[in-house]
Amino acid sequence: MSKKVNKEEMETNKEVAEEIINETETLTADKEASTQEEAPKEQKENKEAKTEIKSEGNELERLTKELAEMKDKYLRIFAEFDNYRKRTIKEKQDIIKLASRDVLNAVLPAVDDFDRAIKVASENENEADIPEGVILIYNKLFKALEQQGIKEMETNGHDFDPEMHEALTKVPAPNEDMKGKIIDTIEKGYYLNDKIIRYPKVVVGE
Repeated sequence: MSKKVNKEEMETNKEVAEEIINETETLTADKEASTQEEAPKEQKENKEAKTEIKSEGNELERLTKELAEMKDKYLRIFAEFDNYRKRTIKEKQDIIKLASRDVLNAVLPAVDDFDRAIKVASENENEADIPEGVILIYNKLFKALEQQGIKEMETNGHDFDPEMHEALTKVPAPNEDMKGKIIDTIEKGYYLNDKIIRYPKVVVGE
């Protein structure tokens, strides 16, 4: 009886052992299969990750280049606008400065008449013939013109410049030093804010 029980136990244990071995082999096979399946998947994920990183790098490079181009374009536009603003301000200032040119040009002949009358009276020693009030009016008028930017051109004794002076005639120079220089001024020239609004008419020595 004891031998029979031992034999049955041994068979049972054998079956249990075989079953455990089979399960172990099955688990091992499943694990190997799973590992083999996960390896390509991991490689694929790594490849996709590398592709994504490369794509992000290209996108960053593109955005950086685009930002640099936009910055350059902005700087160019800003520079052009600044030049336009400065040019506009200068043109506006010039217009304001020269706005009264026509009116002042119309007044200058009257100033010339005052000046000639006073000059002739002074040369003939007849200053007493000119009322003091007339001289005061002349001085007041000329001062008002100066406040508007009018300035008389200095000519007598200066070198003749055809771009600045209008020669009416030439006369023999009184000496060598006066050759090519202005001997006399028939009609004065004037500046308006450093721009010539009337060219002087002069006599040149030769």
